[in-house]
Amino acid sequence: MTISAYIDRFEGDLAVLYLGEDDKMKKVNFPKSYLPENVGEGDYLRIDISYDKEATEKAEQEALDLLKDD
Repeated sequence: MTISAYIDRFEGDLAVLYLGEDDKMKKVNFPKSYLPENVGEGDYLRIDISYDKEATEKAEQEALDLLKDD
């Protein structure tokens, strides 16, 4: 899934982004350090989101292993 994001402004270490389409945009605060270099207010971004099955399964196994140690 790819989401369109608009950089509205920067507030300290955060970027205020508007995600989604015009009539359904949602405001989110996003760490500025995760943004590409040389982007600024008024720029548009594409954010790709995907499910990480491997990391999920690893975290679940680690949690189960911790429960077994009790």
